[in-house]
Amino acid sequence: MTAIPRRRTGRAALAGAVCALAVTGTALTGCSEDPDAGTNGVGKLPADQIQSRTRAAAESADAVRLSGNVVTSGRTYKLDMSLKSGGASGSVTAEGATFQLLRIGEQLFLKADSDFWTHADGEGDGSDAAAAGKLDGKFVKVPQGDPSYKKFSGFTDMDVLLEGLLTLHGSLDTDGRHQQAGVRTVRITGDDGSGGTLDVSLEGKAYPLRLVRAGGAGTLTFSAWGKDFTLTEPEKDETVDYGKQLPTS
Repeated sequence: MTAIPRRRTGRAALAGAVCALAVTGTALTGCSEDPDAGTNGVGKLPADQIQSRTRAAAESADAVRLSGNVVTSGRTYKLDMSLKSGGASGSVTAEGATFQLLRIGEQLFLKADSDFWTHADGEGDGSDAAAAGKLDGKFVKVPQGDPSYKKFSGFTDMDVLLEGLLTLHGSLDTDGRHQQAGVRTVRITGDDGSGGTLDVSLEGKAYPLRLVRAGGAGTLTFSAWGKDFTLTEPEKDETVDYGKQLPTS
């Protein structure tokens, strides 16, 4: 009566040993875990469908945090922005100068030090010092008719940024499973990586989590998808309003 359980125990031990070998890299069938177990299932899809799913997830989100760098027109911009449909808050660094952006509805504020305002037009001289001093460390209301409004508001527009950034070029393919900030991802590529790579979450919604842009045009990470945040208008004593046009325009 005791022999049968012992044989079963022996078989179970043998099976466990065989599967342990598989885990350590020996190519044996029937023992490996399903890589899609507990995931949202997008890892099973072809690359074009994964891209469609992640775009739909991004478009449905109410908010996101975007950080990293973008290279455009020969300039590198370092971004750390929290974005949502009603506005945004964060910082941008370009050519060694860092400035803060705050948009609430259509109203855009820009906060920077005096050096930024002195050289904002690329032609700063001593005559700008007085105006720059007044703007130093203040939230400056950027008039909608001022060229600076269009230039800077793009960094605060969630839809515009995601539409322009979540793009891979060339033929799409998958490139295995990875992790981003501890979250399992599936990676899709454009032209074997030369057209960019995008890591898509395998947990929860298929949100994009990391983008390497084509041609060395920057690397961005996406986090806090769907997590709302508060936008607070600066106090009056922290704000400068120059009316229809900024002095550096």
